[in-house]
Amino acid sequence: MDATSEVSSHHEIVIVGGGICGLATALALHRKGITSVVLERSESLRASGAAIGIRPNGWRALDQLGVGSVLRQTALPIQGGREIWIGKGKQLETIMPGENRCLKRSDLINTLANALPPHTIHFGCQVASVKLNLQTTYPTIHLQDGSTIEAKVLIGCDGANSVIADFLELKPTKLFSLAAVRGLTNYPDGHTFGQEFVRMMKNNTLTGRIAIDDKLVYWFVAQHSTLTGSEVSNNPELIRQSTLQFLQDFPTEITEMIDTSDPDSLSFTHLRYRAPWDLLFGTFRRGTVTVAGDAMHVMGPFLGQGGSAGLEDAIVLARSLAQKMVDLDPVNCGITETVSRIGEAIDQYVTERRMRVVQLSAQTYLIGMLLQTTSMLAKITSIMFMSILFGDRDAHVNYDCGTL
Repeated sequence: MDATSEVSSHHEIVIVGGGICGLATALALHRKGITSVVLERSESLRASGAAIGIRPNGWRALDQLGVGSVLRQTALPIQGGREIWIGKGKQLETIMPGENRCLKRSDLINTLANALPPHTIHFGCQVASVKLNLQTTYPTIHLQDGSTIEAKVLIGCDGANSVIADFLELKPTKLFSLAAVRGLTNYPDGHTFGQEFVRMMKNNTLTGRIAIDDKLVYWFVAQHSTLTGSEVSNNPELIRQSTLQFLQDFPTEITEMIDTSDPDSLSFTHLRYRAPWDLLFGTFRRGTVTVAGDAMHVMGPFLGQGGSAGLEDAIVLARSLAQKMVDLDPVNCGITETVSRIGEAIDQYVTERRMRVVQLSAQTYLIGMLLQTTSMLAKITSIMFMSILFGDRDAHVNYDCGTL
């Protein structure tokens, strides 16, 4: 079936991917009075990754979406942090400026989804490919089940392995030599960790923990691992045991936390990134197609900005589209003018977001290189570039994506 064949349905805006960025983009458009549909390949909402830190810039975006007040009730504010170097007797108190909280992914995903109009999310929709309709130049989405959808605007929020990014011919994402294990641990009688973010490092292994509330704690481990995703995807006990092997010299509180974690919360992911130079020079629009979130700028988790950056994308993209589409007359505006105005909106979005995500990606890239390398020269080089480019390492949280 080619792109000029009869299509199964038509929509103004189609968003591929029902994760954080996809749902946030649909909600931002809804707040602007613009209807969209979300195509999600799973049969239900996905909340893999256990939890996610939201920095001050992310909370500004959530407030614009109208869900900040609801989500604040689900998680405690983080009041500070510590960085600990195991075996070196070195510890550093860190300040976490502004509002920082760690949300369960399921709380965030469900809150965004519940704020959308009914039937916005279409489950079980696996995108196979995208082509441009030769007559209209609008994108035609081909699904695995053989059906096709034509959209005036197509937004790929489909993650690091994005079909939409492939359509835009973006360069492939790259792998850090690190894998991340994430999980949740419940303490029925309450924990004693306080409202702080603690990171511990030894050699090339990094672990951290953040209290979500008085009983639930989110933790993560970044480590070198020879395991593959296929080996551990359905084996939480293998994830647990392989992770504990890397933490034999870490405090008992860490190993006990992982040993008693909820098996259903455990996830194993090889860390990917889109190189800063690819973001700087990449083409993020083709016709009326673009990308957002991890599909655009997947980055290491070392700044805790992946989710917040996707929320920013949603606000900026919806605002840009609304400025150009809100007064489009479907009767008097022809296809050429419609495509032109949508293209202008996407170009405005890309221009506004490009340097922001380049900066975030460059900072996470340098931290990732510092963590994964064993070369002293490479470590010194990374530290030097960090000090030159990011003297204030927390400046990224001051960003304001603006109002809808």
